[in-house]
Amino acid sequence: MRRLDRFKAPDDSINTLFQVYKTISFWRAFKNTLVIEFGRFFPWMGGKRRIYRACLGMEIGEKTAIAYKVMPDLFFPEKITIGENSIIGYHTTILTHEYVLSEYRVGEVVIGRNVMVGANVTILPGTKIGDGAIVAAGAVVSKDIPPESFAYGNPLIIKEKATLE
Repeated sequence: MRRLDRFKAPDDSINTLFQVYKTISFWRAFKNTLVIEFGRFFPWMGGKRRIYRACLGMEIGEKTAIAYKVMPDLFFPEKITIGENSIIGYHTTILTHEYVLSEYRVGEVVIGRNVMVGANVTILPGTKIGDGAIVAAGAVVSKDIPPESFAYGNPLIIKEKATLE
């Protein structure tokens, strides 16, 4: 079960995404968009970590590599925590919000230490990836992944690393 805070739409007759600027400031979203778009193309890993920490409030551990075109959440990036010495693969999307018809949901994403997230992974809000876990390319992380596990697919399948040897 994902850990999400749920909020009703400001106006029940209109979908929540259409009303997004009633729930988050336009200027905050604009600033986050500029920072994230710059960071997606910025090649220096240490610099990217510093920019995301300082400008977005993300917690990112030392020696963590965030690859080219990784997409952190635009509206609530401060709810993303990534442990040290982890790799976030090419074109991964890390979401901390969901805007649906009659409500929006917000949840933290916690990625542990020494985690390998493959390319094109989507991490949904309210999930946790434990220390030492590996997430295969293209997976959709829709539930917690225990430490030292291997996860793949959609729907997500989780195996203990020990059973793979």
